[in-house]
This record gives sequence, structure tokens and C-alpha cells, in this order.
Amino acid sequence: MNALVTRRNAVLGITAAATSFVVPSILRAQSAGRIVVVGGGFGGAACARALKRAQAGLQVTLIEPNKTFTSCPFSNEVIAGLREMDAQQFGYDRLAAEGVTVAAQAATAVDAQKRSVKAADGATFAYDRLVLSPGIDFHFEALPGYDDAASEKMPHAWKAGAQTLLLRRQVEAMADGGTVAIAIPANPLRCPPAPYERASLIAHYLKTNKPRSKVLILDAKDNFSQQRLFERAWKELYGDMIERIALSQGGRVTSVDPATMTIVTEFGNYTPDVANVIPPQRAGRIAEIAGVADHTGWCPIDPVTFESKLVKNIHVIGDACLGGGIPKSASAASGQGKACAAAIVALLAGRAPETPRLTGVCYNTVAPGYGFLLAGNYQPKGDIFAEVEGGATSPVDAPRELRAREATEAERWFQIITADVFG
Repeated sequence: MNALVTRRNAVLGITAAATSFVVPSILRAQSAGRIVVVGGGFGGAACARALKRAQAGLQVTLIEPNKTFTSCPFSNEVIAGLREMDAQQFGYDRLAAEGVTVAAQAATAVDAQKRSVKAADGATFAYDRLVLSPGIDFHFEALPGYDDAASEKMPHAWKAGAQTLLLRRQVEAMADGGTVAIAIPANPLRCPPAPYERASLIAHYLKTNKPRSKVLILDAKDNFSQQRLFERAWKELYGDMIERIALSQGGRVTSVDPATMTIVTEFGNYTPDVANVIPPQRAGRIAEIAGVADHTGWCPIDPVTFESKLVKNIHVIGDACLGGGIPKSASAASGQGKACAAAIVALLAGRAPETPRLTGVCYNTVAPGYGFLLAGNYQPKGDIFAEVEGGATSPVDAPRELRAREATEAERWFQIITADVFG
């Protein structure tokens, strides 16, 4: 038990660091500047708040079309009926109270030469430094048959909100004995373990309410993050209710037909009662418009400053950037936002930015009171972030006591990071 206590203390330290750590120190800039941040998720909101706290004289503008942010972390619990949507929603009042100008508009254009951003209402925002935190968009061209219209029949629920509730209603309406299929794309994608958490929690709902039903995972990967932990939990909790068809078994989805609810794979077709199709992904659209996304659809950056390698004076953080080993997750985006803010403050003051050390924390809940953790530390190595020592992961053979404790710690982590980012 001493080893478990020691490990738990280390994990809680990592969780705290994920929300509070920026760089070893933040020296305040001596001159003001105009900073525009596009995207008010975990990365963008954390960056805007950190900039204003680091230098009150900075003119910080956050451009975000939604007046309320809806969190993806814990949204799988909404799908499974374990949580309501209002617990996922956060406003920007606290950021505005701290001096951040919040423009409730969509950014539609970037003029890198004039250093300005145009919004949907025609307003133009000048900047000295621009931070893009646009999250992900869907690469519909990579999955024939799937588009916005198809998502109304085969929801992706990969952007939390209306799609989350649509998938929940479909699962609730399905008859006992039906099949929920989850189509998972290849990496990179937002929060790589999340599709498997979703499968777990949907299985929990089905076991409780429709016990003759099953979950079918059609996967474009052979291996996935925390695979042994998930598979052990599935066997322990759900028996044969969850079936996974991996890449080498023909699990990669090649097209869909929403009219007939058909999912086509390399080795066969499936017609489930509920189809949760998660399409391939790329950086949010404004990244392409700004010219900071490369041929991969993602954004190469300098990992010390987060400045784009393609366009000067534009920084990219969060899911949109090519981060190397660091995952596309809420905690990573928040840490990147703070580190980017520190780099901008230093650059405006004519100083060399300090090298950031970032922490990525990911909790997965496979049933109420049953969770596990993956945490890593990352530092720049060449053009990317590489994992360094000091991370932690849940042991595969841990007792249920630890699983219950980590489920509680997951709730605590969510409360800490949302308060830290949104107030």
C-alpha cells in the first residue's frame, strides 16, 4: 500500500502541475502589445488569461463565436446518461472581468502582412502577435459518404454540444438487442483514448438498460493508448458486450452510406442500429486560411515559442499543432496556452523565451467509480515535443480501490482545470 500512496501523491502532483505550470518563471514585459487569440477552448482561453495576468497592459482580444464553451472531456458521460450537458458548459465572463476583450464572432480571414484578423461581422482586429487555437476540423474528403448532413444520421459527437445529445438520444431510443458501432480513424486525432472510453460508457448504459445489446468498434489502428487497461476493464465489467475489429482484421472504415446506415470496411459491411462515425481530422479551418497548416493538415511550430514555422508572428497551440509526442488533449492545450503566453511576453520584451516543460494528463472512466490515468512530461527536442521522465500511468493489475480513487481524481482534475482556464 505504501507504493500506491507514493504513486498517488506523484500523480496528484502531476495533475496540479498540468494546470499551474508554465515555465520556470514569467518575467513581465516592459511594453504593451496587441495580442489576438482565436479560439476559446482550453488552449485559447488559458493563453488569453495568462497573457493578461502576466502583463496587465497588454491588449488581449479573444475571438470566439460561441458565448458558451462546451467541454469535450467528460462529454462521454453525457452520452451514457451519467452527466448533464450544463456540467460541461463554461462562459467567458471571468476572462472579460480580468480585462480580456471577448469578441463573440468567428474569425474568417488573416492578413499576415498587415497583421490583422477579420471577423464574420466585418470587424478587423490588428495584432502584434496572433495566437491560433482553432481545435480540430473534419477531413471529410478522407471518408467518402460522410459530411455535415451525414453527421445528423451518423453523429460523430467529436465536438461537444448538439452532436453529443444527438448520439445520446439515439442510444436511448435503440431497442434492446441492438448494436452501437463506433468507427475510429487513424492517428492523429483529438484525445486518442476517448473513443475507447466512449465505447466503455455506452456499454455501461447498455448493460444497465439494454443488456442484450452490444458495442462494435471498427478501428483504423491495431494498437491504441492504454489498450491493456481498457481491454482488462472490458473483460471484467462487460464480458463479450464490446467487440473490437482492429486494422489488421479489416476494421478500417473506407466509406459510409447514411441513407442505408451502412459502414463499409476493407473486409465487410455493417449496418448497426446506431452509428457513431468519428471522421479523420485536421487543424481547424482558420489555420488553413492563415497559411499555417502544411500538407498534413496540421500546423508545424517552434516548440519553444509555438510560433508557426510557415508564417511569422502567428503562434499555434492546442489540438491544431504538430506537437510530436504530446497528445491532443485538454491538459496539453492548457499547458501550451500558458507556455505560449510566457513566450510572447518574453518576445515583446526582447528576451529569449525559456524552454517550456509541459504536462499532459488524461483520465479515462470506463464505468462509474472505475477510472485510470495516463500522464506524461514533455520538452522540446528538435522541432517537436518529446516525452521525458517523470510521467505516470495506472498499473494494469491495480486493485479496484485504486480504480475508484482515480475516478474520483478525474472529477477533481476536471474541476481544477476548468476553474483555472475559465474561472
